[in-house]
Amino acid sequence: MVGELVAAGVALASAGTVYVMAAARVVKQYERGVVLRLGRLTSPVRGPGFTMIIPAVDRMRKVNMQIVTMPVPAQEGITRDNVTVRVDAVVYFKVVDAADAIVEVEDYRFAVSQMAQTSLRSIIGKSELDDLLSNREKLNQGLELMMDSPAIGWGVSVDRVEIKDVSLPETMKRSMARQAEATRDRRARVINADAELQASRKLAEAAAAMSDQPAALQLRLLQTVVAVAAEKNSTLVLPFPVELLRFLERSGLQAEAQTVQVEAETQRARAQRAASGDAGPPPAPAQPPAAAPTPAPVENGHVSDVLPALEDLPEAERLG
Repeated sequence: MVGELVAAGVALASAGTVYVMAAARVVKQYERGVVLRLGRLTSPVRGPGFTMIIPAVDRMRKVNMQIVTMPVPAQEGITRDNVTVRVDAVVYFKVVDAADAIVEVEDYRFAVSQMAQTSLRSIIGKSELDDLLSNREKLNQGLELMMDSPAIGWGVSVDRVEIKDVSLPETMKRSMARQAEATRDRRARVINADAELQASRKLAEAAAAMSDQPAALQLRLLQTVVAVAAEKNSTLVLPFPVELLRFLERSGLQAEAQTVQVEAETQRARAQRAASGDAGPPPAPAQPPAAAPTPAPVENGHVSDVLPALEDLPEAERLG
């Protein structure tokens, strides 16, 4: 009798142990347990820690409540300005209602992934290329709003959506590179033209100041000579007044014309005397015109006194 009682007690203890092991469940801190009893949802959702269910009657499904990072495969589309691009993104979402994530949708991860792909294609078609490249914050917010509206019914909350990369065709990359180069070239030319304008204004102011003081122009000429001599060149070119050269040339031409005129008059007089038979003495030859004054050499920085006075020189010709 005692043996039967002991055996029954051992069997009962074994059955209790098996039952407890079959009914015991442990829910982690970042999880929630959704219990379906005979296919019907029971409430409330089991929190983290140790919990018990009825074996063979209840089924528990654990739902991860952590933020899930899901990459979105690259989607190829045509932008509003007819440019073919490939865009990939990443979605950050989490489950806020474990019961809805199990009951309302078959696989919430797959549903979020498909919704992210379709939303990304829609954003590509509504945006221009410049927006995809430079205005990503606005596009990210638009993607988040498009995905969060249907996902909230699945017990899922979309935390963030980020566009990772925008791939362009090689021809478009070369075109953008040429555009950037042309823009930089235009900026360089504008800066150079502005510099030339400012320099011309300063030169005009300097010319106006020098016109008031003629000695300043001579000082500037001496500074230029010093600057040229500092380069140790073998040839030093100094400016020479063009008016003086033209005066000397004009004087030489006048003297030559007067000589020719005198010789012609002499020949004419001889011809007339021979025709009239006059045997008188030949007329005295006309005196040749005075030679044009030659420039005196410069010795020791002083001009010789043989040069004519400045007031005796003819007025210089107008240049240009």
